[in-house]
Amino acid sequence: MLSELAFSADDLALTRFAISPMWEVVTSFRLLAMGSAHPVHRTWFDQVRPRVAAARLDSGYLAELIPASRYLPDFLTPPPDEPTPTLDAELAAIRATPADQVLADLDVLGGTGPLGRALRADPEGRLARLTEEIEVYWGLALAPYWAKIRVVLDADVFHRARQVAERGAGHLFNDLHSTVSWDDNTLRLVRRHCGIRRETTGSGLLLVPSVFADGMLTWSRSPEPPQLAYPARGIGTLWEHRPVAHIEAIARVLGRSRSVILAELEAPASTTELARRTGISAAGVSQHLTALRDAGMVSAHRAGHSVLYARTTIAESLLATPA
Repeated sequence: MLSELAFSADDLALTRFAISPMWEVVTSFRLLAMGSAHPVHRTWFDQVRPRVAAARLDSGYLAELIPASRYLPDFLTPPPDEPTPTLDAELAAIRATPADQVLADLDVLGGTGPLGRALRADPEGRLARLTEEIEVYWGLALAPYWAKIRVVLDADVFHRARQVAERGAGHLFNDLHSTVSWDDNTLRLVRRHCGIRRETTGSGLLLVPSVFADGMLTWSRSPEPPQLAYPARGIGTLWEHRPVAHIEAIARVLGRSRSVILAELEAPASTTELARRTGISAAGVSQHLTALRDAGMVSAHRAGHSVLYARTTIAESLLATPA
């Protein structure tokens, strides 16, 4: 299927970027639903899949609404009103979805199980249940890794914006993906499903980079601008092990124990796991984590009966800075 999205000068002027937590939710859950790890995301997949199964999210609302292939319900990815909306803002938009839109999306999806049928029978009440499940999934699968993910997404947006400034919108579009091309003020997409046309969309275009998207994903609902989610640049380095070359310099400021703990948090871990890896007592690890969290360098995320600690963007920047 070839989709052609015509652009006027106004459409180009209204084209913008956004980073969307919900697009990462649906694309990452789809990866889990496929049942086999993407080569790039194997580290994440192997860590997250057991948590999702333990929380029984593999048989919940998301499992019925996000198939391994085919259509993704539009109400799961509401158009962001700002460049970097919070998950809470997007969940509020999902809860506010009109019932007729939920039903229309479910008609296109087809073939849901009992939870999907319950959502169809009571959209307003069940959307609240759905967003509660999304919050649980976020805490298990994405929040502990969000600092790393945001680095990649922010870098992609910066790169694309620079492309526009230096070489124009045409170069930007031609560089997005092999299935996308730009010619004669028209964006052309080779799509298996869900084509988009300017006649059935609003003005402009919303471009959303995603680290988990394995191809181009579209969203179209008038009068909103169409959305185009595309694979972000740089995902090949997202989960790479990167030793901290200047740990000694950091240790002189933070202390050796806290520096070692930060270095070990390349992957999110619990207090018990960090104690095992570092040889520091569990009580000592807990004390150091509290100090690091108070300094904004570590975040905590509940995962079932345990708590996972992860480096924040501040810590990622500190560890990435050359000595």
